[in-house]
Amino acid sequence: MAERLTLTEIQNARQRIAPCVRRTLLTASVALSERLRSNVYVKLELFQKTGSFKVRGAFNKALSLPPEDRGRGLVAVSGGNHAQAVAYAARNLGLKSVILMPASTPRNYVDATKGYGAEVKFAADVCAAFAEVAEYERQGWAYLHPFDDPMVMAGQGTIGLEILDDVPQVTDIVISIGGGGLIGGVATAVRALKPSVRVWGVETEGADCMSKSLAAGKVVTLPAITSIARTLGAPAPSEQTLAMTRELVESVTVVSDEETLAALRFLLERLKVLTEPAASCTLAAADRLRDQFSKERHVVLLLCGGNMPVEDLARLPVS
Repeated sequence: MAERLTLTEIQNARQRIAPCVRRTLLTASVALSERLRSNVYVKLELFQKTGSFKVRGAFNKALSLPPEDRGRGLVAVSGGNHAQAVAYAARNLGLKSVILMPASTPRNYVDATKGYGAEVKFAADVCAAFAEVAEYERQGWAYLHPFDDPMVMAGQGTIGLEILDDVPQVTDIVISIGGGGLIGGVATAVRALKPSVRVWGVETEGADCMSKSLAAGKVVTLPAITSIARTLGAPAPSEQTLAMTRELVESVTVVSDEETLAALRFLLERLKVLTEPAASCTLAAADRLRDQFSKERHVVLLLCGGNMPVEDLARLPVS
């Protein structure tokens, strides 16, 4: 197993990436507090540069590379937010970038990634895209894994430091899981500084590699991603993120696409924020976990991204 991520690495990441990322708003929500019968806050990471938390990890990894290790530029595998983050980081650091994308990637992600200056190459699926990475590394490109990298996780963990700054009384944090780098980084930061905080994980049916891996006691690879929450579409966690989730996370709640979309609609109508399903699923899970909360607790929902394709938005059910 890789060396354990530390609080010091996350604190160093915060200083390193501060000039490159936004300090996103964390605000209380009356509507959600009434709905969950607790004190509820939202961390609006969907207003981060490129529309998701991913730039934190991308910048921390890229900035930590010595100039000689940046080689020909940055290469990454992603059909979603990591793609845009790496492209944006590369452009801001004066580097080239290549993003290997599954052929099924929604057009908005492709267009945005190209807009940040990346060269996009398509593979049959995400597994095929990962298989092409080794050749780029042989050619001298620096690889930025979407989650299984301590520097990437340290960057994502800076969100945890901001949550503790803004809501020092926090008792619970609800976080969605793709490959587990986000929840691993945030949980490491928060539990190191305030061990009593409970961190709750969320996945959607059809993008639930972490919960299946926890149940099996080993890494499980999904044959396909069938959930509408495509940005949770890691086919498997890593050994490291599985171990971190097992140690630091209370439980992983798996919600349906229907619950996720209903939560997305509520957040749009009542909080006036358009999340992607990978973010709105935290509210769907909080609904399921309602009995765990009370008037005395302080619950933060991490709304990790807002890159919702217009085509998907148009297909939302009317009720």
